[in-house]
Amino acid sequence: MSTAARRKIIVSLALVGGLAASLILGPRADAQRNAEKKSSRRQQPQNRQPASGPDILKEEPTNTSEARPMAGGKPLPDKAKVMERQMKMLNERYDLSGRTDPEVTMSGGRKHVPVGPTARLKSGVTWESLAEMSADEIREKDLFPYTPLWHPLQEVGGMVFPEVQTKVVEGLERVDVGFDIPEAYLPEFPPPLFLMTRPDLGDVTHGKLITLQNFESMFQDVLTPFQMEGLRLLLQKTTAQRHNLTLDRSTDIPVEGVSCLDCHVNGHTTGQFHLTPDVRPQSERFRLDTVSLRGVFAQNRFGSKRDIRSLEQFSETEENSAYFDGDISLAERKGARKFTPREQMAMAHFQNIIDFPPAPKLDNLGRLDHSKATEAEIRGEAVFTKHCASCHPAPIYTDNIAHDLKVERFYKNVGSTSMGKPGRAEGAIKTFVLRGIKDSPPYLHDGRLLTLEDTVEFFNIILGLKLTAQDKTDLVAFMRVL
Repeated sequence: MSTAARRKIIVSLALVGGLAASLILGPRADAQRNAEKKSSRRQQPQNRQPASGPDILKEEPTNTSEARPMAGGKPLPDKAKVMERQMKMLNERYDLSGRTDPEVTMSGGRKHVPVGPTARLKSGVTWESLAEMSADEIREKDLFPYTPLWHPLQEVGGMVFPEVQTKVVEGLERVDVGFDIPEAYLPEFPPPLFLMTRPDLGDVTHGKLITLQNFESMFQDVLTPFQMEGLRLLLQKTTAQRHNLTLDRSTDIPVEGVSCLDCHVNGHTTGQFHLTPDVRPQSERFRLDTVSLRGVFAQNRFGSKRDIRSLEQFSETEENSAYFDGDISLAERKGARKFTPREQMAMAHFQNIIDFPPAPKLDNLGRLDHSKATEAEIRGEAVFTKHCASCHPAPIYTDNIAHDLKVERFYKNVGSTSMGKPGRAEGAIKTFVLRGIKDSPPYLHDGRLLTLEDTVEFFNIILGLKLTAQDKTDLVAFMRVL
């Protein structure tokens, strides 16, 4: 074969090989190039404007400044200044050294009860001389030591939780206000929980905080399925006035809200407070402490002023009113939870089995067993029967009625709040349960009485009881065994 012929054959083979390679590799190369183009487009922001507005997927921020939480459209106040002012007031009014009784603990056995009285008296005044004065004299001389205790941030209000709780429960701490009463004058955290259906178990929590993460394992074979559902609902977060997902809030970041058992921790309380939802204007809404749920099965009046007659109605009212300062329009805007009748019933089923703590010195009728009591406790019972039992009868030590103590008789220079009218009457307040009272400091509806000793001094003045020093000591001893 000639050289020219061989060259033609080689060229032909090369052309055939090139064509074959193109047919085989062409689609792969095209696919790779297309993928590279798509990847490049994904990495570059798309300069397009959909009909509905700017591209929400565009990486560049569309706002020039970060929106911050507010209250009613106004910036939140400086927390440090708010608390500096509040603590200055508290230290002027009280001895906050935190004295406790080394011999007496709360029902969980982990915290000693605080000892008072803590209120500071004016120079030259004693508890004995004060008790001899009339209401008019005390008012005119501005000597009354137990004027209303104010919310630190009256203009904003809202729920405030103690630091011992905000350290372990996310979403409760506020950026505009902190808790004011020292921990020594609060219930133990977490408090024990006793069930009337299983008194043999004692504290069913074993010193733990009940959460959504542990409640089912903690109460397996202790609660019925319906009671368990009620507990779950009580633990679930629901929107609140200052704890929510909107910008009108007091938390640093948006939060789902608070749960019923964030305030009523383990069915009790740890001193959380807010403002009463039942009074207007804002300047007159007085401070209101969280009460215990222990023994609600034996009560027929719920709410300090609202006269709510059932736990089911109370749950519905709280979510649509109290959680939002009594403003149903805010409840709608911020996303109030609408509990169904079945859910309300489930929550009530659980609440109705929360029992009082054991009281080994009381008999089966709730009265003092003298065979187990000390002489001081027996004397204290006699003082209590004479002066206190008409409003606080056994066995749970409440008459389930509201009374107006007319405490405003004793002061005229301060109001119910930091912004309120001086000397304004507050009206009737529900009689609080005294069963298990040593576990629930501080006392009175706004927490102005830090200890049981302060409580005795308060009632000795406003009721004109003329108690001796021994009477006061014995009365405290009796109340500690309830």
